[in-house]
Amino acid sequence: MTKYEFLKYCFDTYCTSPDYPFDEDFETAVLRHGDNRKWYAIVMRVSRRKFGFDSDEVIDVINLKLPTEMFGSFGAADGVYPAYHMNKLHWISVLLPDAPDDVVRFLVNVSFEATKAKSRSKTGRSKI
Repeated sequence: MTKYEFLKYCFDTYCTSPDYPFDEDFETAVLRHGDNRKWYAIVMRVSRRKFGFDSDEVIDVINLKLPTEMFGSFGAADGVYPAYHMNKLHWISVLLPDAPDDVVRFLVNVSFEATKAKSRSKTGRSKI
């Protein structure tokens, strides 16, 4: 999946467009929820060397948030690594050129759900 295919998937699925919050960086895109403004994905250009490869090739990488119980379910064979430049206890990096499209779609869906606004319950109220 390319960066543009990923961004199109997010727009088509969640009606979110990328924003570019970093001054003078027009490549790093952040995808946020409309209501709580939390990030569910960030798309960056990163050298493969940062992931242990013997290559300076710069590729598109997305960071996604996962529930802790899902860590260890994916690995390098899926194009999934500990997060680059973010908290490795909560975030992963997905190398877009290496990850199967279905894995990318699944993981972004999980990240979207993990970061959406929590619904408030009406505790202590009776319907009488």
